[in-house]
Amino acid sequence: MRDRYARARYLSGLDPEKDCHEIHRVHSRLEFPWDYGRGLEIALWKACCVPAVSEQLHRSGHVEHLSQKRYDDTRILLGEIVANGTESSRGRQAIRQINRAHRGVTYANEDMLYILSTFIYEPVHWIDRWGWRKVTDAEKLGSFYFFRRIGRLMNIDSLPEGYHSFLEFKNRYETRCFRYAESNRQVSEAILRLYVSWYPRPIARLMSPVLPARLDEQARRALGLPEPRSWATATNTAILTAHACFERYAPRAAAKLTSRPAARTYPGYPTGYDLSEIGPTHDAAQPSKGRDGDRVLHRRKVDRTDLHHHG
Repeated sequence: MRDRYARARYLSGLDPEKDCHEIHRVHSRLEFPWDYGRGLEIALWKACCVPAVSEQLHRSGHVEHLSQKRYDDTRILLGEIVANGTESSRGRQAIRQINRAHRGVTYANEDMLYILSTFIYEPVHWIDRWGWRKVTDAEKLGSFYFFRRIGRLMNIDSLPEGYHSFLEFKNRYETRCFRYAESNRQVSEAILRLYVSWYPRPIARLMSPVLPARLDEQARRALGLPEPRSWATATNTAILTAHACFERYAPRAAAKLTSRPAARTYPGYPTGYDLSEIGPTHDAAQPSKGRDGDRVLHRRKVDRTDLHHHG
């Protein structure tokens, strides 16, 4: 069996600020690809705990009516930045697409700061709780500096200077701003339906009451979710503990068996797609209905030399 800690040692020898892209790339795409994805799902879910955010998401209808597409847009654009870096042409294009997606959105700066913080700390929290090993200091700092760089390119003001000060801001914000609202519940229900739709039908029925057990009590209250039944909590713990063991001792098999499509809404991405058209203002595709009711975008012929796979 290969040395499971070789990458951790490699990353610990890098400069967290200077080498933040390399650290975060290896950490999220090679060391913890499955767990990192689940942490981001919690991050997207927790943004709906804030009425000022959920009201705008509900008003736009993107989450409730195009939930798979919105998820895929986020995954693709972030994936391009992680794979290629913020200074690359594709990374810069992805940043432009993210900024374009936020035009007309009236989130307060502290709301944008909070959403950015969840992309750092929710995956860290998830991996520390459910991963096959704990997150190292180098990985934590690398993620912090990487997303801080993204925050600057998104023109977010008052970015904290340190990892712990940003975490303190996140915790204070949640205590102050998490509260129940009907828009929270409506958007959260759409997200839960989306996450459940990825499982085969017999398993989906089981996962519907299990997945909310992955949220903390404060988030569940804000979303109007009931306290999970004891069997649901136990099932969630058993599933995630078993996955950590599988990942620890058979990483290649785990990666093969637990991998998910890069983007269900964009079959075969990036082949046949132009990155500049990914996002909520996509107007170059003809929509059709997919299995979960969301739009599936057909491929548009473009110059294949301009595209390369992001993972």
